[in-house]
Amino acid sequence: MEVTIDPPLYEIIPDLKIGVIQYENITIADSPQMLKGRLRLFQENAYFELEDKNVTDYEEIREWRAIFKKLGKDPNRYRHSAEALYRRVKKQTFLPSLNSATDLNNFFSLEYRIPLGIYDKDQIQGDVELRKGRPEEQYEGLNGRINNAENLLVSADDAGPFGSPFVDSTRTAVTTNTTNALQIVYLSPKINLHNARKLVESLASMFTHINGGEAQNYILTSK
Repeated sequence: MEVTIDPPLYEIIPDLKIGVIQYENITIADSPQMLKGRLRLFQENAYFELEDKNVTDYEEIREWRAIFKKLGKDPNRYRHSAEALYRRVKKQTFLPSLNSATDLNNFFSLEYRIPLGIYDKDQIQGDVELRKGRPEEQYEGLNGRINNAENLLVSADDAGPFGSPFVDSTRTAVTTNTTNALQIVYLSPKINLHNARKLVESLASMFTHINGGEAQNYILTSK
């Protein structure tokens, strides 16, 4: 499967960097206690940290809000997934454990304050392109709604958009039946390539440590 970025996106976001990880032969199950504990502890610590600050005080949160605005999407109506997670934590509405893939996705999103997407690769039709959502494009999201994809940064296959840093689709959702997966890491634009590669490699290593299988990872960037 080839994953590419539509070149016009670089005209809007010149320093756009996207991490891509493709997993094969994985086993998704209930999260091990270690991961459940780390996810819970991180949320508890973040809650106390947020007592004296706003979610938008974090630079990485602001960066992705700015990207939404540049693309033409109101970041106050369409909050990216990392911001949404932090707003839940600030309200002490901590995330429940779902499965070993989703929990790890949420943990890294909280730790690095960036959106991440995880998809069942076998439900994706053809190659994947990250591009700007087109007029009248929509998809059924994990938020239980039909989401307007216009002006969102979307991941799209032959059947149309299936993911974004806002919310992912039900069509490609990871379940305990998933054996091959695609993970999209919406990196901070200001991160340098060396640190971007280290972050993505760390995520891939922890994922396969918990879920087994093999991983290939790389960074998509204009530079």
